[in-house]
Amino acid sequence: MSASAEMPYFIKPSVNLSQEDKREAYEQAVMAIEANLEGEEATILKMATINCILKTYLPYYYWVGFYLVSGPERLSVGPYQGTLGCLHIDFSKGVCGKAARERKTQLVPDTHALAQGTDHIACDPNSRSEIVVPVLDPQGKLLAVFDVDSTLENSFDEVDQQYLEIMLHRVFG
Repeated sequence: MSASAEMPYFIKPSVNLSQEDKREAYEQAVMAIEANLEGEEATILKMATINCILKTYLPYYYWVGFYLVSGPERLSVGPYQGTLGCLHIDFSKGVCGKAARERKTQLVPDTHALAQGTDHIACDPNSRSEIVVPVLDPQGKLLAVFDVDSTLENSFDEVDQQYLEIMLHRVFG
């Protein structure tokens, strides 16, 4: 199956927020995440809940999900919301692979400006900007990367990075 530039009927195009509105949306989302996950231990349930809540509160989230470490130097798609995700990603490829390899958050203002197939893997041509955050367990072992795409350029910034890194550390670290 090849990727189509036609947006699926069940997916809404992204709507960017001002930094102030973004902070407010994250504050509400984090409160909802903490309330829903209080006492929860199951990793997959945590991931699915985070995806749902963040996609609900942040209108520029087009695709949101986790790629789980599935072997040496390999990620496999885990819980997500949005169009079809890439099934497997090697640590040597794409933004998710780079985040896994470097264990450092990646902010990409325009995914179409990256070299396709190496620096970026185009699972969906509607994705125009992206943030990928490594997810570490309490011992600092890489569990997954958290990937968010938007249909608009420049959707993600230091506000997203700050909130996502702190929230993911609280939930998984």
